[in-house]
Amino acid sequence: MDSFIKIRRDLHQIPELGFQEYKTQAYLMEYIQSLPQERLAIKTWKTGLLVKVHGQNPQKTIGYRTDIDGLPIEEETGLPFASTHEARMHACGHDIHMSIALGVLTHFVQNRIDDDLLFVFQPAEEGPGGAEPMMNSTEFKEWKPDLIFALHIAPEYPVGTIATKPGLLFANTSELYIDLKGKGGHAAYPHQTNDMVIAACTLVSQLQTIISRNVNPLDSAVITIGKISGGTVQNIIAEKARLEGTIRTLSPHSMQKVKQRIESLVKGVEAGFECEASIDYGSMYHQVYNDEEVAKEFIEFNNQEPEIKVVECTEAMTGEDFGYMLRDIPGLMFWLGVDSPFGLHHAKLDPNEAAIDVAIRVMTSYLSYKGTRRDPG
Repeated sequence: MDSFIKIRRDLHQIPELGFQEYKTQAYLMEYIQSLPQERLAIKTWKTGLLVKVHGQNPQKTIGYRTDIDGLPIEEETGLPFASTHEARMHACGHDIHMSIALGVLTHFVQNRIDDDLLFVFQPAEEGPGGAEPMMNSTEFKEWKPDLIFALHIAPEYPVGTIATKPGLLFANTSELYIDLKGKGGHAAYPHQTNDMVIAACTLVSQLQTIISRNVNPLDSAVITIGKISGGTVQNIIAEKARLEGTIRTLSPHSMQKVKQRIESLVKGVEAGFECEASIDYGSMYHQVYNDEEVAKEFIEFNNQEPEIKVVECTEAMTGEDFGYMLRDIPGLMFWLGVDSPFGLHHAKLDPNEAAIDVAIRVMTSYLSYKGTRRDPG
């Protein structure tokens, strides 16, 4: 078995939530410390790692970021290396991402280039968001790269395919939590209560009008309420209800407008149902915006690789906190085809592990090109 497939399977068994990646950090550290240390420097930040590979004649630092956390999902793959952590799963491919990063790191420890490389093992991508606080840390600022790259698995593309585009790739995203509190009571006396189940259902319907009536039809936005909870038993009118969802927009302006309309509608529900309401936007992620020139170069470079199919894709409503890094540092993210019938965040997601070698070859080849001096003549 390929060593990086084995690493992926090891990591797949120990998924941990954001800022709780203690076993994951220890596993990564043990592997990295097994490599020759002469050209390596390592910093820790919370449960993440920063690993610098010193170049021969550095004029810049090129970054490569991977996320390391899992999701609160009970795995249903039936794989012999399935998660050993109850209700935890690498259902977004971060185990694949980490094994690729270690493969690329190993290559450059053994095959030195001119420029410095910084490998960023970032915690808490799934929440509450690790990229922005990591970037604000002293450790990251001391080694801040001049360029940065990342990838994300894509179940819908076959192995051997990478997909990206210049400009906007992923949406602006925000979590959404709305709590309603009224007056509960006996089901036989509804006139003496303020039913928060009815208030919640009314609000869900109203929220869906924001996209159809308040967002420019030529723009794109999504409001999804994925969870409603309220009440205690069948014959008591609910005193409290909670809505949990997500907002996705293709522009920061639309995100601001959508939130303004949410707040207006919630105030209306407060007045109409004589209740109290609160809104929490939770984690908010900046859009992933690929540097135009870097993306064009990356696409042209990989179009010359006969074993790689490059697709110029359209933007997606996916959220990724790598967007914070691209906001401050030129770079690019791309989709990596893994050919799975089950999508991201699905309990049966089973990426094709052959994609690991594909990604290692793509990134070692491209980073070698970017990080090596060439005579102008």
